[in-house]
Amino acid sequence: MRNLITDVRGVLVGNAEDSAAATGVTVALFERPSIASVAVLGGAPGTRDTALLEPGMTVEHVDGIVLSGGSIWGLSAADGALSWLARQGRGFPIAGYRVPIVPQAILFDLANGGDKPFARGEGEAPYRALAETASAAAAAEFTLGSVGAGFGATTANLKGGLGSASARAATGQVVGALVAVNAVGTATIGDSPHFWAAPYEQGAEFGGRGWPATIPSEDLGLRFKGGPGANTTIALVATDAVLTKAQAKRMALCAHDGLARSLRPVHAPLDGDVVFAAATGHSGAPSDAFALTELCATAADVLARAVARAVYNATALPFPSAKPAWRDRFGS
Repeated sequence: MRNLITDVRGVLVGNAEDSAAATGVTVALFERPSIASVAVLGGAPGTRDTALLEPGMTVEHVDGIVLSGGSIWGLSAADGALSWLARQGRGFPIAGYRVPIVPQAILFDLANGGDKPFARGEGEAPYRALAETASAAAAAEFTLGSVGAGFGATTANLKGGLGSASARAATGQVVGALVAVNAVGTATIGDSPHFWAAPYEQGAEFGGRGWPATIPSEDLGLRFKGGPGANTTIALVATDAVLTKAQAKRMALCAHDGLARSLRPVHAPLDGDVVFAAATGHSGAPSDAFALTELCATAADVLARAVARAVYNATALPFPSAKPAWRDRFGS
């Protein structure tokens, strides 16, 4: 187990960044078409092709999921992943063509200090090219922190980033999470190094600090990132189980609990918080509703851990007034 979403058989992840623009793209590819659904709980989402993922819609399988920075400009990233997949002969067969199915969600990283002339109407946005690069780089091993869609991400007090984690559920099946953390609030408790997700930590995967002995009432006060709409946390949870589309929808909904356990606040009116859920089907189906509940609970736990790992592994952007990284503040 790598403690990455790629511990789920059939999932590969690639990242690409534009350092001058301080933004990036993460592409999760499925080695074979996989069942997927989505749950959108943020009040201001930016998405593409998510309606296809509702249980009542016709398309059952997807070829990949794209997470991107760039706000609305970032939605062009799906074009790059789609083009790359088409060259591999992937996609839904129709009228003699193959149409890759690649839903996407974006986060807002326009105000992080990077130079984004495309947002002023000057030149082309880099996201299509970044997604092609990320797709070509997709592999079982990948880096966490300030990479991919998490490159330009921030939280209210610290640099955000890309996180991942995995676990084997009591059912024996593997569940993993991948998240770009650009939260309106905080992943840490007050001004301390302690993560809200600490009870779910495995080993010392995000510092091993645990929870403080007490949590002062002032640390329960909400801390907000300045500026309207400058946030959103987007994620994918995946399992090697066999799920129906409706069961994947339930997993996506339950996985949002992981965001609630690791970020404060979350699902706010100007958040675009989105969680995709996918099932690659390489192991057996859950035997009953209780087994499905085990998978859903594990998805929430690994997503909470992935959020903390994103912030723990991030590095600060090299711009004036950039958010400090967790390790800059608190050491290793």
